[in-house]
Amino acid sequence: MSFFLTKVLAALDDGGDRPLFHSDGVTTYHQARDRLRRLHAGLGDTGTVAVDLRNRPETLLVQLAALLRGATVLLVPASAPEQDRPAAVKAAGVTTVVTDRPRDWPGGDVRTLDDLDGEPEPLNPPETVSLLFPTGGTTGTPKLIRHSGIYDGMAYIFEPNPDGPGRTLLVAPMTHMTGNATVLGALLRHDTVVLQDGFDAGAVLRAIEEHRIDTLSLTPPRLAAVLDHPARKRTDLGSVRSLSLGAAPLAPYRLAQALDVFGPVVGQGYGLTEAPMIASISAAELIGHPERLGSVGRIVPGMEARITEDGEVEVRGLSMMDGYLGGPEIGAGWLRTGDLGRFDDEGYLYLLDRADDVVVVGEHGTKVPTTVVEHALETHPAVRSAAVFGIATEDGQTLHAVVVTRSEVTEDDLKAHARAAFGQDHYVPANVDFADALPLTDVGKVDKRALAQLVTAP
Repeated sequence: MSFFLTKVLAALDDGGDRPLFHSDGVTTYHQARDRLRRLHAGLGDTGTVAVDLRNRPETLLVQLAALLRGATVLLVPASAPEQDRPAAVKAAGVTTVVTDRPRDWPGGDVRTLDDLDGEPEPLNPPETVSLLFPTGGTTGTPKLIRHSGIYDGMAYIFEPNPDGPGRTLLVAPMTHMTGNATVLGALLRHDTVVLQDGFDAGAVLRAIEEHRIDTLSLTPPRLAAVLDHPARKRTDLGSVRSLSLGAAPLAPYRLAQALDVFGPVVGQGYGLTEAPMIASISAAELIGHPERLGSVGRIVPGMEARITEDGEVEVRGLSMMDGYLGGPEIGAGWLRTGDLGRFDDEGYLYLLDRADDVVVVGEHGTKVPTTVVEHALETHPAVRSAAVFGIATEDGQTLHAVVVTRSEVTEDDLKAHARAAFGQDHYVPANVDFADALPLTDVGKVDKRALAQLVTAP
């Protein structure tokens, strides 16, 4: 029997009447266990189950019910482009789609939660679990990432806190690796999960104070929104014991601000859907070491990383995916991350940019990491956030910036600021636009593709 599923079922049994979920009401551990058994019965025997549900308790319970049936589970990410969703389902050979948006899935075995209310029957968990995650941010047929062993790893890593159950706030979609690992980790720790479907900085602050949240994770844009929210200064944040940041590069000044606001409880992690745990850095490693504010940390035990001749980070180790669906097992092989980076003399990893986001500018073909330019612009006191990307012109690529400001500043001011920071014009955006906010994906990353389309639209 799967060690992971054994631990999950034991946690549901042991939880009793304690709250597992706060989401439009309270769901206790035993209520979740009973609902899981009804979903398991209603699902019946099936092959590959696609879970297309918003953040709600049943999103996790349907996933677990399908795994208990021995089915492969495809988690359909909330941020997937519309054309990628059916493509992923087709590529995975899905037999059943469970959704709260049935009109988005015409044809086939499409079920809602009301269709899965059956009479409980004995559980016969399989030896292993198998999950699929589509790669993010693509168009056309996405690659599908196969994961199995990492779930047993979670069952070994996450244990109940001797000081008693904690309270986790989840804003990331449960159908993404980060959100999925967060909710499963909380369940295995016997914690309570406060669910939010979608992100609102004010709602995050209210939840922290009302529910005495001790654990949460945020992407850099969402952290910025929380730090800049007018209610933040009057919100009691003293319950937070762990604030983890990741999913995108974090400006050093924002990390310093988070440490000042939340205290020595802020850490940063680096991972991919293919390899969720690669590097991490804790508050203890940051305090007194301002030079590390731009680092994602040291490589975690069980993982290895190296930098290729092209400057790309490659990784291998225990948290790796099994492989891409239809492809060979990754085994002990190296995975190219698509991230450019460097190590310092102490083994701390610094990410420079996504390889695909580097813009080649000027007559000499200078490669400009856009993340570096963003972080430089964000050091200007008038800039709240910035996004930098390449725009194709008849004369080659140029840098384009879109900034959100907190006070009056001109395009020329920001160009001068970038020029002073780098000492050369290659790193100076050719154009700077101003916006009230930067568009974000459902995962909480800046949607540069949407920005570029707006800029180049006729």
